[in-house]
Amino acid sequence: MARRLRMVGTNSGNNGCPTLYEDVDTGEYLVQGDAVTDPADVAQLRNVKAGEGFVTVPRELLANFGPKEPVHVPQLISFDEFDGMFATLAHSAWRLETRRRYASDEATDTYRQFVAEGAVDWDLTDAWCAERREQSALGKRFERVRVLDEPATIGQEYLLDNARRNNAVGEDVRTLPRARAEELRLPQEDFWIFDGRVVALLHFDEDDHMTGVELLTNPVDVLRYSQAREAAWHYAKPVPSKE
Repeated sequence: MARRLRMVGTNSGNNGCPTLYEDVDTGEYLVQGDAVTDPADVAQLRNVKAGEGFVTVPRELLANFGPKEPVHVPQLISFDEFDGMFATLAHSAWRLETRRRYASDEATDTYRQFVAEGAVDWDLTDAWCAERREQSALGKRFERVRVLDEPATIGQEYLLDNARRNNAVGEDVRTLPRARAEELRLPQEDFWIFDGRVVALLHFDEDDHMTGVELLTNPVDVLRYSQAREAAWHYAKPVPSKE
């Protein structure tokens, strides 16, 4: 069914183009403008999907006619799109892990081996390790801080063993006591920061299953999580080697 569009504003000094339209049913905005087709320009744009296009508009069109009221609309992405961000990042990915358990870990053979034997024979040649090693070889940084209870839960002990695998393929994993994280007033949610400009919030249900990924790109939000990263990284300690 066709959209119902309302013209919001236009650059009248340029024969009515560019123009800003609002979808009266969804609240989405459409922008009419000159298409960006120069290959050199397009090459600078990131995460472009098939079928997407770009137009140029004067700054005053958005400033004069764009929405003024702040409205938070969660920007949710699929798990496949989230996984793809680790291959397309430019220079860094940083994570804060805050949970006491992850249901997805407990469904794995490696978790069962850890519970039974206290250690895991990690396969450093699997697809995840190969990709992380390849990205690290390109100079990209992968870093994590894992918040630990005292004493650590079995799920956290498993992740400490898992850190040996992470570190072996180029990640830098460190730990932070939960008491210190609370003193620093760190966020309670898990999140990744990509290239210092995009935050990926990881949503979980009450049974500790990850249910979705929400992107934050507002500079104010990104700055808040980046400040948490700086504090956590300053106080975190490297994972001790296993004797």
